[in-house]
Amino acid sequence: MIEGDPLNWHDHICSDPSVLVGKPVIRGTRLSVDFLLGLMAEGWTQERLLENYPQLHPQALQAMYAFAAECTRDERIHVMGGEVG
Repeated sequence: MIEGDPLNWHDHICSDPSVLVGKPVIRGTRLSVDFLLGLMAEGWTQERLLENYPQLHPQALQAMYAFAAECTRDERIHVMGGEVG
């Protein structure tokens, strides 16, 4: 990918009913997007992910972020029992 070119997450993320019950995964792996995002939510860095899962590459992680952004773009979050600050 050339810097400035748009990333097509479809090149890196796929879903197959025979792999993890169809969860979106990094193409060619059994690493699901929600698993990887969960690790990052726990404080893992991109560098730690790449070190611990050598089958990943930076473009796949960028595609994961693009996929997550697209999936949540039109979502509404309903806050229950508190104010948004």
